[in-house]
Amino acid sequence: MHTFNKILIAALLATTTGCAFNPATNRPDLVLMSEEKEIDIGKEMHEKLVASTPIYRDPVLTAYVDHVGQKVAKASDRPDLGYTFTIIDSQDINAFALPGGYVYINRGLLTYLHSEAEMAAVLAHEVGHITARHAVRQKTAATGAGVASVLSVLVTGSGVVGDVASLWGTAAVKGYGREMELEADRFGAQYMYNAGYDPQAMINVIGLLKDQETFARRKARLEGKKPQTYHGVFSTHPRNDIRLQEVVAAAGKLPEDKKITKVEYYREKTEGLVYGQNAQQTEKNRYNHKRLGFSLLFPEGWTIENQRSAIVGTAPDKSATITIKVDQRNGNQPADMALREAYDVRNLEQDEVLNQYRLTGHTGKLPSATTETPDRVAVIYYGSRQYLLEGKVQGEASDKEVREQYDNLFLSSIRSFRPLRKSDVVEPDIKRVKYVQANEKTTFASLARHMDIGDYAEEQLRLLNGYYPRGEPKPGEWIKIVQ
Repeated sequence: MHTFNKILIAALLATTTGCAFNPATNRPDLVLMSEEKEIDIGKEMHEKLVASTPIYRDPVLTAYVDHVGQKVAKASDRPDLGYTFTIIDSQDINAFALPGGYVYINRGLLTYLHSEAEMAAVLAHEVGHITARHAVRQKTAATGAGVASVLSVLVTGSGVVGDVASLWGTAAVKGYGREMELEADRFGAQYMYNAGYDPQAMINVIGLLKDQETFARRKARLEGKKPQTYHGVFSTHPRNDIRLQEVVAAAGKLPEDKKITKVEYYREKTEGLVYGQNAQQTEKNRYNHKRLGFSLLFPEGWTIENQRSAIVGTAPDKSATITIKVDQRNGNQPADMALREAYDVRNLEQDEVLNQYRLTGHTGKLPSATTETPDRVAVIYYGSRQYLLEGKVQGEASDKEVREQYDNLFLSSIRSFRPLRKSDVVEPDIKRVKYVQANEKTTFASLARHMDIGDYAEEQLRLLNGYYPRGEPKPGEWIKIVQ
């Protein structure tokens, strides 16, 4: 029996492991997963993540991050793996990677970097996690040595990383622990050197992240709050980490005239980068009709088309629609009567009175919805007009649970109908990073007085420019401000 188990394990390893040696670590991977499976899992999680997470849609900056990332990836131990680099529209300072070549960097982290070499350091560290297969190796270790338990976790598709909702609590986002993080640093520093970037930029990034941690602790003390522990990229390192300095030095030292830093180019590409909370994220699928003066929130991700006789919102997979039609109101006719008259029915199912934003109306479900009629209908009175809203599941879906889920979406949109506000038509107040040259009188305190970036404006400017907690810019030096 003992011999049989050995043969079984060997057979499983032969059929499920992509290669005998990890190309980065140059040692056997005790991982029962092929590279193809690893890529499939990463692709599945990437698709779920981008569907549920705000992505920063700046084509110039996106192309720049991808260019630098691909350059580092080509200099790695797995250059033929297809890599995808994505900017997440979040002010949080972090970066992470998923299996199979998917790397993410938050807009908030890009704000505080000062050169292309520093950005390359972050991306190279994440590529190091991928080449060393840290996500896969850690998941394998967590299941113990049993072949059956390893296979049940790793070879069953999305069960490997779990749903997107739980992704943010995983090692991929919060870090893999001291040893794996240091291993990613070692690989990342080598990839930087191979690509022509100064590996010392990795040390610079640690410094600016540690300044963020110091400020967060001081701020928490001043406000009487408990400081939150930072779990982002490079979080396992102390400020003067001897082991990190050793792995960076081991990567090699490039000649001064050969190493790539690109401070000016990074400045050019990040000019206008959104700072802090992106106001465009708030209720981004709210439809505002300026002429008729109403506003309605469609489900996230739906496309909205203003047709000749109606406004139609459509689900991404075209499985459902929400339609708005407008007509003249018939005097003082009660809303429930107007709704029954519009659809020529005596009774409505699950009907209820609507009272929202000082508007009145009625909603209900048609008793026998067909492929030609909507499922959920509503009428809302606004001034001399009545607005008919229709929610319809396309096709002949018989799944009761699916129809109930859609009905909840329809109701949420109907209840969001309201008069247009002044704030709906005013451009959102988006703050952006700008670069200016300091003069003899420039101080961070004087700049902070003219910037609406919260109670700690001077500290934030210092963090942005690498002058925390003290120091002033030199005349002629390019510095970041927020406008």
